[in-house]
Amino acid sequence: MCGGFSGSAFAVHHATVQRAHHRRFRWLRWNPMFRPSHESLLIQNAEINRLELPRIQDETELEALKADGSLLEIRSGETLRFDPRLDPSRRFCRPWTLDFVDDLSQAYYNRFHQQIQVNSAVRTVKVQKKLRRHNRNAAPADGDTASSHLAGVTVDLQRRGMSKDQVHWMEHYLFYMKALGLVEPEEERHQWVFHIMVSGLYSDWRETQNIIPVEHLEQPQPDQHPDNDQPVAQVVLGSGSK
Repeated sequence: MCGGFSGSAFAVHHATVQRAHHRRFRWLRWNPMFRPSHESLLIQNAEINRLELPRIQDETELEALKADGSLLEIRSGETLRFDPRLDPSRRFCRPWTLDFVDDLSQAYYNRFHQQIQVNSAVRTVKVQKKLRRHNRNAAPADGDTASSHLAGVTVDLQRRGMSKDQVHWMEHYLFYMKALGLVEPEEERHQWVFHIMVSGLYSDWRETQNIIPVEHLEQPQPDQHPDNDQPVAQVVLGSGSK
């Protein structure tokens, strides 16, 4: 009787240790530089409000913004591809966000000779509400923490499949941009993407920059972390023009 009880107790203890080890392992694997947060959503919406941008309600409003040039098409090419599931009608964003995507994708391609993948760009409120029904982690469709995709200022870039070196490069690139107040990034665990809201200040900042060949830049070290207060990466204008 005593031996049977001891065996059951050992089994329970062993299972508990295994679960704790598994949770610790998952935490060690997921330790991103830019954790999603309530504060980040507030920052994203504050920038949208500063720019006085509408949250796009439906397809009619979306098409009107495309027609007047407020939203520009993101085009695939040597440096950039799309998740094939992304509706072509939603492969659009604000002009300054397009500048950012062009620059980042070119710099990434120059460094790794691989394409960046865009998984999401502009959305309508109607699409966001539908998304919320089957994805509990999706941001709301309204309020102070609404998804910034609704204003066309945000893109999701695929993180899944990147090497450790590629993730570090992306994080340091974005850390530098965030330090300048030009982006508000998040690394989403469930969708495994870099969610990046681009400030309206980006295009003006871009006009002040010189073109620097990417191969001449010092690469960030993997052991560097944002706990120090200094930017740890430089940025290259990828399009080759101001």
